[in-house]
Amino acid sequence: MLREELPLLLETRARRPHRIAEVAAARPRRPALVGESGRLFIIAADHPARGALRIGDDPLAMSNRFDMLERLCTALARPGVDGVLGTADVLEDLLLLGALDGKLAIGSMNRGGLAGASFEIDDRFTGYDAKTISDMGFDGGKMLLRIDRNDPASVVTLDACAKAVGELADQKRMAMVEPFMSTRVDGKVKNILTTEACIHAIAIASGLGRTSAYTWLKVPVVDDMERVMASSTLPALLLGGEGGGDPDAAFERWSRALRLPTVRGLVVGRTLLYPPDGDVAKAVDTAAKLLPGQP
Repeated sequence: MLREELPLLLETRARRPHRIAEVAAARPRRPALVGESGRLFIIAADHPARGALRIGDDPLAMSNRFDMLERLCTALARPGVDGVLGTADVLEDLLLLGALDGKLAIGSMNRGGLAGASFEIDDRFTGYDAKTISDMGFDGGKMLLRIDRNDPASVVTLDACAKAVGELADQKRMAMVEPFMSTRVDGKVKNILTTEACIHAIAIASGLGRTSAYTWLKVPVVDDMERVMASSTLPALLLGGEGGGDPDAAFERWSRALRLPTVRGLVVGRTLLYPPDGDVAKAVDTAAKLLPGQP
């Protein structure tokens, strides 16, 4: 179907850019952020805007946008998938393809910390802002918060994220914060995925902004998740990692963590969009079945 709709998408991009706002205004929306199950299953697709295109050993696995859109449309059409997280270019393509009808749309906000850059920890807000998210009829904004205690640039990102949390709350939109304690190893930013580091990161993220009423956390699955998730009362979604690993092991880790009371679902991208066997529908269906209330 994507191949048939692609010429119209490209023509609209070139000749009728105003259609994006028109389609957004007319888009059928969900009545509430969280449905009867109380769970969320979001497909993540904001990696390319940071130059993070790698899956496993392939450094350019996500470089073909047409292929990525086809995978996204397949994932969004599967039962149990609530929506997608992406930057403006991705969400607008999906809007024009009709793939966001009745789905949640979460705008990615800070993509300035380009993968591998010397300024990576200074994660400027180069994507969505809260007003545009609201104007487009989207449901929330996501921000990446990496904190390196040895890098003064971390405070720039902390300050920007705190302001964004408040601005999203003003619009009654979800603020999805993805926090990590980070460090540089051989010049590259690495997230510290120990139990203690994740507890510190969640504690810091939970206190950001002038209200936490609309804040959700996006967290990795690490050792001793019971202790990690006991560090905040905020609702949390599990992230999926970089992909390219053992999907069965990932599914098992998610299944265990989803039993914890504050864990409300999944935000997974590469692991499901680029599974080793290439079967996106199968990978998404397997993940969906992990969520209580799903068939």
